Amino acid sequence: MPGAIYVNKPNFGYMNWKEYNLEEVELVGLCTDICVVSNALIIKATYPEIKVSVDASCCAGVTPESHEAALTTMKMCQIEII
Repeated sequence: MPGAIYVNKPNFGYMNWKEYNLEEVELVGLCTDICVVSNALIIKATYPEIKVSVDASCCAGVTPESHEAALTTMKMCQIEII
């Protein structure tokens, strides 16, 4: 992906997203219901006007139910689920 930034973050709820000049974000990873949802919500709160999306097919939760709950939570917070 042209212009992509790959972040090797030290913890699941990374707080230094302001270090990057983000214009759009797509997240993937494990676990949907811990790492992905935490970072998606932090990024959306930090950059409320940018497009934040999560590729659900490239994520997995602790359980199928918690995966779906995290996806639902993100949808309610204007994060696009693809």
